[in-house]
Amino acid sequence: MDLLNTLVDKGLRRETPTRGEALAVLATSDDDLLDVVAAAGKVRRHWFGRRVKLNYLVNLKSGLCPEDCSYCSQRLGSKADILKYTWLKPDEASKAAAAGLAGGAKRVCLVASGRGPTDRDVDRVSDTIKAIKEQNEGVEVCACLGLLSDGQAERLREAGADAYNHNLNTSESTYGDITTTHTYADRVDTVQKAHAAGLSACSGLIAGMGESDEDLVDVVFALRELDPDSVPVNFLIPMEGTPLAKDWHLTPQRCLRILAMVRFVCPDVEVRIAGGREVHLRTMQPLALHLANSIFLGDYLTSEGQAGRADLEMIADAGFEVEGTDRVTLPEHRAGGGCGSHEGDGCGTHEGAGCGTHEGGGVCGAAPAGAGSCAGTDGETVRRADEPRTDLVAVRRRGAGTDLAPNA
Repeated sequence: MDLLNTLVDKGLRRETPTRGEALAVLATSDDDLLDVVAAAGKVRRHWFGRRVKLNYLVNLKSGLCPEDCSYCSQRLGSKADILKYTWLKPDEASKAAAAGLAGGAKRVCLVASGRGPTDRDVDRVSDTIKAIKEQNEGVEVCACLGLLSDGQAERLREAGADAYNHNLNTSESTYGDITTTHTYADRVDTVQKAHAAGLSACSGLIAGMGESDEDLVDVVFALRELDPDSVPVNFLIPMEGTPLAKDWHLTPQRCLRILAMVRFVCPDVEVRIAGGREVHLRTMQPLALHLANSIFLGDYLTSEGQAGRADLEMIADAGFEVEGTDRVTLPEHRAGGGCGSHEGDGCGTHEGAGCGTHEGGGVCGAAPAGAGSCAGTDGETVRRADEPRTDLVAVRRRGAGTDLAPNA
């Protein structure tokens, strides 16, 4: 396919595809899907080999958020039956992080719900960063605390933070449809503050909120313009008790096309499969590793993820390897010069608070309303491929904020 050959050539040269080319990837047929994955996989392997970076989330403060993000189980007015607790102490957070690091994670993502941190909150998180760094040599720490005020990114950097996450989530034109308590411009401003402070910017999107192909391309091109080092791709988890609880628009094939489009637009950037992969990609998760070079290990903020051991087995079975702390994730031209090292272009970083995984903790489903099941030859019910997998959405009841061992 001429389109795919062109996109591979551009990806290897770090050239920006046209909007038409990006839209064409999303419009490819199921018959062409493996060709799309193979093409984007060439770009992924060129820049990142067969390495998979593992990231681990620690939810420092769960629920009780004053923002009204429609996708989020921690939002103002949420009826979702999630864990609610205030700030973990530095030693509690460090203990939680240790579980993920023992499982092979090289980055810990410290997340707190809320509009943005107070200066006292920055002090708390700074103490936590120092505790984690003192006990774990070579670990990367990313903070995700919401909208930043002047000087806060610099303070986090001084405390030892390596990165800051704040997602754009969706296109500027549709942002007001999902959130009214802050603006798209507020999010852009926070990503720029992280850049200016010398932090590695992390910013991504949430797919599955009813957006159009044009909206997806708009937000990914906006991310490229912002030039983050990592781009988490979340797939909406419609949590009961949130306004988007009935929004199940994704299929495994749709998710793969979205990841491929992101890889072509952001060829040399850490593309991370974030919240919702288990619910929407399901048995197609190994194919997604040919597109993304980074995943979260274990659970998310408020929902459960795949068992940590299953994650590691999936990576090995698919012929990939876990990236160690002795390896630099980004290609030399990005790792050496930080963000903004594209030749004249950039690749763009999440909701009010969370590190590459929307606060709903999960994923958006897979089927239009009314999709049903059919009977198998043995009389048992067989799920249709486009049927929502609500059974795969489980609220997190272990790990941070509980007395139970984490999933890592």
